Amino acid sequence: MTDAVDQLCPNCGLCCDSTLFADVELRAGDDEKRLAQLGLSLKEKSRTKLAFAQPCACFDGKLCGIYADRPKRCRLFECGLLKKVGTGEMSAGAALKKISEARALATRVRDLLSALGQPQETMALTKCYEQAMHEPIDLAGDDTELRGELMMAVNDLMQAVQRDFLQ
Repeated sequence: MTDAVDQLCPNCGLCCDSTLFADVELRAGDDEKRLAQLGLSLKEKSRTKLAFAQPCACFDGKLCGIYADRPKRCRLFECGLLKKVGTGEMSAGAALKKISEARALATRVRDLLSALGQPQETMALTKCYEQAMHEPIDLAGDDTELRGELMMAVNDLMQAVQRDFLQ
């Protein structure tokens, strides 16, 4: 499995850049003080659960800056593509192609969000989408068409995510 991680993960990052998840909950055994010192901004998700928001502050666009000390949930997560490559069900080349396609879909969503004035540097993709869709609609403006394109782009991305990454 290490070979698959080395081949796929640095070319993907969708689990860290907020494409797959809006936040990541800490698990028993995670050292919350240490993780905060390493740069994760922790928040209460409920009375008993802490989480850090995505995009992850420790992700540099390719690699995890705290890989050796990453939270348990990050250690345990294996996307569907990683599992399939690990079992030999899919080649690394085919998985890299699906990663490239998903990244292109995510880029399309981010571009449309930018065109609608939604900043995404510190907020999860789903949160940005939610904000964009809750803005008042100017029926005479260009926003109506852009929102329609955004809805279609998000649908395409979510289908790819469900099919390839979250199974």
